Amino acid sequence: MFQYFTKDLPVNVTVENLAPCKKLVRVEVDATVVDAAFQEVTREFQKSAQLPGFRPGKAPREQILKSFSGKIDEEVKRQLIAKHYPKAIEQEKLRPATYPDIEEIQFGRGMPLQFAATLEIEPDFELPVYKDLPLKLEKGVVTDADVDRAITVLREQQIKYRDLDRPLAAGDMAVVNYHGTSEGRVITEISPTARGLTEQKNFWVEIKPTSFIPGFSEQLIGAKTGEKRTVTVTFPADFVVPELSGKPGVYEVEIVGLKEKTLPEVNDEFAKTFGADSMEKLLAGVRADLETELKFKEGRALREQIIRELFARVPCDLPESLVLEETRRVVYGIVQENQKRGVPQETIEAQKEQIFSMANASAKDRVKLQIILLRIAAAEKIQVGESELMQRIYQLSEQNQVPMDKFIEDIKKRNAVGEIREQVLCNKVLDFLQLNAKIEEVHGSVAEPAPAAS
Repeated sequence: MFQYFTKDLPVNVTVENLAPCKKLVRVEVDATVVDAAFQEVTREFQKSAQLPGFRPGKAPREQILKSFSGKIDEEVKRQLIAKHYPKAIEQEKLRPATYPDIEEIQFGRGMPLQFAATLEIEPDFELPVYKDLPLKLEKGVVTDADVDRAITVLREQQIKYRDLDRPLAAGDMAVVNYHGTSEGRVITEISPTARGLTEQKNFWVEIKPTSFIPGFSEQLIGAKTGEKRTVTVTFPADFVVPELSGKPGVYEVEIVGLKEKTLPEVNDEFAKTFGADSMEKLLAGVRADLETELKFKEGRALREQIIRELFARVPCDLPESLVLEETRRVVYGIVQENQKRGVPQETIEAQKEQIFSMANASAKDRVKLQIILLRIAAAEKIQVGESELMQRIYQLSEQNQVPMDKFIEDIKKRNAVGEIREQVLCNKVLDFLQLNAKIEEVHGSVAEPAPAAS
């Protein structure tokens, strides 16, 4: 127990550990302080009260107490808790991570106020050395081969298909109807959500080893339109549908169409379809895009190293409610992304345990990183200016394709402005750490081709 004093009267505070990041804070305020608060609040009510038969502010004290007793009690209690809870937290040097759950134990005229606050706190740790973090920067180089691969990606965006009157060959597209079983059972009997693996009509499959189910498409080579074939496969051990992993599959396949891919020629006309005046300018633009992509990947790799270094230097427990709240946000994001990709609701439901487990692990990392970065921001007095905040809000409104005014209105309703400010602040701290790191350049990394060039 410890004490602090208000008007020379002691306020007693005790702190009980409920969990590594959870505390029970008990506070007792002297009865004299409580009575003084009653006197002051009653006077304030007298000044503003309007009662029949009395001019405003002229009603006698006894009448005020009779008419507003309940409201006076609530206001006195509110003021005392609002004053002494923060003082108790400050005295104990606690860092609240959540709003407290406050329970009144004793309150009334002529008696001490006793209340208890249950709250979660940020972990208590000493900031490690965070400057001169040892990082390795793998310097990549954009080569002509990288540019060629990127151009191939652009050509494939303009693929055209023509019907074939010859047998199917590697690289062609087959349009098929199929029905699948495994171990003599319809696949949906084994995995009810795997309807797409059980039966499809007019399904396009490219004749290459990695297409659809491994080993499926190669067994169609040489087929002609109208032909039927039986295809046997073994579902991979790491197959996306766990119930089928390692099991045999048998597909009855009907070839309903054959298609050949044709790519556009690489010339100035092709370049103009991407907004470039000539092929030379398109190549220059693609190279610039690849170099930008490479620089982004290098920066991301450095940040990942910074985060690993910080995590290794700060072992700590985490507030459970913050982790749970962040887990819910991550789960929501995963579900939204799956729905956008067209994943059936049944599949999402079937994988909810895996989704929650993955989200929980990610949430723990996010919460820990935020706590560390905000602590560094305070130590280095790093802040976010209003222009920086508005720039980020503008970026988010553009990403979400929502008008700026409407987006600001939405985030204010959700009380999300503070969250966005913290995101900007954390990014500024990561920039600060990268700027103050010891970076060793190593060579050998090669840029991966960008998926598309603009």
